[in-house]
Amino acid sequence: MLSSIHSPDDVKHLSKKELPILASEIRKAIIDVVGNNGGHLASNLGVVELTIALHRSFKSPSDAIVWDVSHQCYAHKLLTGRYEQFHTLRRHGGLSGFTKKKESPHDFFDSGHASTSISCALGLLTAWQHEGRDGKVVAVIGDGALTGGMAFEALSHAGLISKNLIVILNDNQMSINPNTGSLSRYLSRLTVTSSYQNFRHTVDHIVDKIPYFNKYLSRMIFRLKRGIKGMFLMNNLFVDLGFEYVGPLNGHDINELEKVFDHVKKLPRPVVIHVVTKKGKGFSPAENDPARFHGIGPLCLDEGKVEKIDTTSFTEAFGTAIVNLAETHPNIAAVTAAMTKGTGLETFARNFKNRFFDVGIAEQHAVTFGAGLAAGGMIPVICIYSTFIQRSVDQIIHDAALQKLHMIFVFDRAGVVPDDGETHQGLFDLALLRPIPNISIMTPAGAFDLELCLTWAVDKAKTPVVIRYPKLSCPSDTDEFSNPIEEGKGIFIPCTSFAPTLAPAENAKVEKKVLLICTGGFYSETLSAARLLLMKDVVTDIYVLRFIKPIDTYDIWRVCKNYGAAVIAEDGVKTGGVGEYVENFLLKQGMKTVKIKAFPDCFLSQGTRSEICSDSGMSPEDIAAAALDCLLEGKK
Repeated sequence: MLSSIHSPDDVKHLSKKELPILASEIRKAIIDVVGNNGGHLASNLGVVELTIALHRSFKSPSDAIVWDVSHQCYAHKLLTGRYEQFHTLRRHGGLSGFTKKKESPHDFFDSGHASTSISCALGLLTAWQHEGRDGKVVAVIGDGALTGGMAFEALSHAGLISKNLIVILNDNQMSINPNTGSLSRYLSRLTVTSSYQNFRHTVDHIVDKIPYFNKYLSRMIFRLKRGIKGMFLMNNLFVDLGFEYVGPLNGHDINELEKVFDHVKKLPRPVVIHVVTKKGKGFSPAENDPARFHGIGPLCLDEGKVEKIDTTSFTEAFGTAIVNLAETHPNIAAVTAAMTKGTGLETFARNFKNRFFDVGIAEQHAVTFGAGLAAGGMIPVICIYSTFIQRSVDQIIHDAALQKLHMIFVFDRAGVVPDDGETHQGLFDLALLRPIPNISIMTPAGAFDLELCLTWAVDKAKTPVVIRYPKLSCPSDTDEFSNPIEEGKGIFIPCTSFAPTLAPAENAKVEKKVLLICTGGFYSETLSAARLLLMKDVVTDIYVLRFIKPIDTYDIWRVCKNYGAAVIAEDGVKTGGVGEYVENFLLKQGMKTVKIKAFPDCFLSQGTRSEICSDSGMSPEDIAAAALDCLLEGKK
């Protein structure tokens, strides 16, 4: 049946008996493709019936459905003509795991971050009404995303200007980790409202049947309904903001959802429809452990196990390091924004419950809350993905750096991020934060180096420190990674460390003309480039920028003056990056040739790390080619 669905119109023509079959086929397609490609599983399985009901009641693209974060849009893609391409989900050159305007006219917003849907939907609706366009706009937002302050700003504005916006609150009590805070508990208490809604629908139906008199009865009926609402709802946040409130509804009952949607879309005022769904529905491993199955790699489908390579990732290395430090530092606190598992803090959260804080999807609050902790004498370690910390730049400047507070920011997923596409790349943090005074930025190259950087940030730093690292397995540690940290200085790694067959005596006879300089997060690619050069009989050494800010230029020149040229490789955008700073310094010192290898000023779509690097001219082969170009220029 699913293969015959080419547009939402095909869904409307199905009988009610066929809908459960369609839902089952959608779930199977999602499980099969995510099993092969990885992706967001639990969140997508939870909204299958809701998506079917939306496309039966509304007329996309004449009506717009805006998905918050849009990591739950797989069923939407399957119902809007993308079934044949669905096997390419999250693959290089394939369908995105999020909504993308370029993919389909049914996708109205490129999304990947939380709490944006209501603002976007309200703006879209306002623009349509300004043009005289008659269409409905629906924002679908989860209770996790509703913890973000931006969602409340939009709700307040929508209630103020009384636009007939429809907000569907998908309440599964999960974002990535179980939702925390008073808002989650508040939503759970709104179960008494179904009786009011039944009453309201009955009265509306009766009034609609009364000829001539319904116009005169409308004011009286409105007052009556407000009185009944006061009895049943008491203090309802959404009502106080100017919305009609409907729910909670069973988010897996397509017939019930359709009836409510058909009624609500006739209302001339803003409405919140509260639906309750089960994350992971239809796949028992995901139902039982929705946090683990939120975003996953390929699965062993028979057992629902996530495949795992037997190596230590930077995330795992950080998780171990912070637990070890917390054992001896009772004033260390960990703060995250709904990403306990993703940032490696699960063990910390279990062992130090009174010092662990998950603030929900509220990155700005996380930073300023951490600033308050620091002002009170604690050492907050604020753990957020690089792509999401972009939302907190003002707080980092105003509440952390300006006040010279001892805070540690840990940016997971810095640099290239595979599979999730443009919205999740961590390529901009260096350019955003390098100009800020009173802040240090560190880029560890391996597990032991990461532990040293975190220890230095806790014990030695007095002002904010950023530690950034990639979504990657840690490379093998070398002896040089254990070098004590000196502020501003990098790590010099001679070729004999990664080419043991090259004896020291032989190394001394080689004239090395090019030095490879890299950020810690790009050490793996730089190391591969150095080995490629060895195969071409070009021997080079590596200098790892352990610090992005401050940089000990004396130490860099002490190393670089022995080479005629340098290639600088960084896991960030070129404009405003560290490469430009180092290049300018080296050229002023008299070095003849310096080449920068950095990512272009564009948004990079999904693929594996190696595919994204190749597309961007940042593969090990590209770095090695830049070094060979330096040699050719030196001969001119």
